Amino acid sequence: MSAIIVQNEIVHYEVLGRGRPMVFLHGWVGSWRYWIPAMQAASAVFRAYALDLWGFGDTAKNPALYTIDEQVTLLEAFLQEMGINKIALIGHGLGAVVGLLYAARFPRSVDRVMVVSLPNGNHTINPRLINASPPELVDWLLGRDPASEAARADAPKADQRAIQISLAGLQAIDLEALPLTLSAACLMVYGQEDPAVQAPPQEQLLSLPENIHQVVFEQSGHFPMLDEPSQFNRLMTDFLALSSGESPRQLQLKEEWKRRVR
Repeated sequence: MSAIIVQNEIVHYEVLGRGRPMVFLHGWVGSWRYWIPAMQAASAVFRAYALDLWGFGDTAKNPALYTIDEQVTLLEAFLQEMGINKIALIGHGLGAVVGLLYAARFPRSVDRVMVVSLPNGNHTINPRLINASPPELVDWLLGRDPASEAARADAPKADQRAIQISLAGLQAIDLEALPLTLSAACLMVYGQEDPAVQAPPQEQLLSLPENIHQVVFEQSGHFPMLDEPSQFNRLMTDFLALSSGESPRQLQLKEEWKRRVR
């Protein structure tokens, strides 16, 4: 287990591979651990980091640090500690919000962002996500297949207050406008069958700027990276392979993810 000290508290992280740096940020259910298959897919080219946010996994449990702003500050401190100046971010749920806020605050430090199950507004969040305990959320959102065991194993480590405080903090954020603040490439991914975060209508794509692309996995719930791992990892690696500044609009869903040849 790797760890650093931030604000006199332990922050746990793991890392795989060599190459350009990228960071995975987990959501409201689970920890860094469910990113392992995606980290393995990315580690052939990237140095892939994944950390536990405040209140989750093996990172410190301190309610004073559970606000969205403190989670963004944690990411900032982590990148400074690792000596990372330019980053690709992949975030899920809570991690998607944290990643986008970091990118908005430090645009020169972020090359691209992939967000999964990002709430498109507070009205798109099922209240059960706020009210249920971590074990209840696990049974609600995760299947019983082997792929979900990593998330299932670490979810009970979460402090329910970290979930509740961060979700309450979303009230002050314009979630629909948040991706529009980015100049970097942004890929938004949703599971059509997600009971926790409602996917935006597909026609929303028509109003998005050229640097943003939206993709819906029709057979996935809240965890597309676990429900359809091969398709997710193909999409992720194709997105990461785009040239800096290149639009993600050329990524399409077919039988497998492929790059469109211009």
